Amino acid sequence: MSETELGAFLRAHREAVPPAAVGLPNGTRRRTPGLRRAELATLAGVSVDYLTRLEQGRDRRPSAQVLAALAETLGLSRDEHIHLYRLAKAGGAGMCQGVATTRVLTVRPTVRALLDRLEPAPALVANRSGDLLAWTAGFARLAGLTGLLEDEPPNLVRYVFTDPRAHDVHPDWEMVARERAAALRTAAALGDPYAAALAEELTITAGARFRDRFEGAAALPSRTGVERWAHQEAGELRLAYESLELPDPDEQRLVVYLASDDATTAALDRLTDHHPAAS
Repeated sequence: MSETELGAFLRAHREAVPPAAVGLPNGTRRRTPGLRRAELATLAGVSVDYLTRLEQGRDRRPSAQVLAALAETLGLSRDEHIHLYRLAKAGGAGMCQGVATTRVLTVRPTVRALLDRLEPAPALVANRSGDLLAWTAGFARLAGLTGLLEDEPPNLVRYVFTDPRAHDVHPDWEMVARERAAALRTAAALGDPYAAALAEELTITAGARFRDRFEGAAALPSRTGVERWAHQEAGELRLAYESLELPDPDEQRLVVYLASDDATTAALDRLTDHHPAAS
């Protein structure tokens, strides 16, 4: 883990808090977006010097009380609060407790059965570094013509940054690329060696296109939202997604796509009718 991951996370969230949200005037001479370091320190009840050391990576063992005060002041969500604690543990111990270091490329039979119950919805299970481990026939119908499933194993991050077809598949490529980079950085920051290795690979193969987004992705990726897909047969699809963490040491995640409008519902139904046995 980089020595500054905890600091980068704190800095990114500090700069995202509007002064007015914590009762401070916006002012006209602010050079820093969001809160100044001194403002956050005062509101959280810590010294400016200590917060500086945290953000610069010179102190990687903050107490639980300090983390709680910072999380509350920054208005972190539950997931962000947990991630903050895990970054602190990873920084102090060299590896976050509970993060498995083996690369698991299979899913439990019960997870496979769950995917079967989700048909015909597009759904997938991925590991921390973005490898696709299992998916529904509905997802195969969605992604089968995109090139995403051609690799073994398919990888969400590698596809977006190295396959030229990804720009056509994702009309909002920039948004998707930021989310994929953020997910990979989250895993690498917590000590996943495979996520770190993939980040190194993509820094070489994709260059600045990946590196800039990876280095700028200190916040957590979104776990829910809407993605636009351009399908060769069905046209443009607007898909809402929900991302759920499975109870597994490998931190596998289930992602389910749902039509977000009537046109997409009809297009997915046509795909199912035309390709009922896709797998």
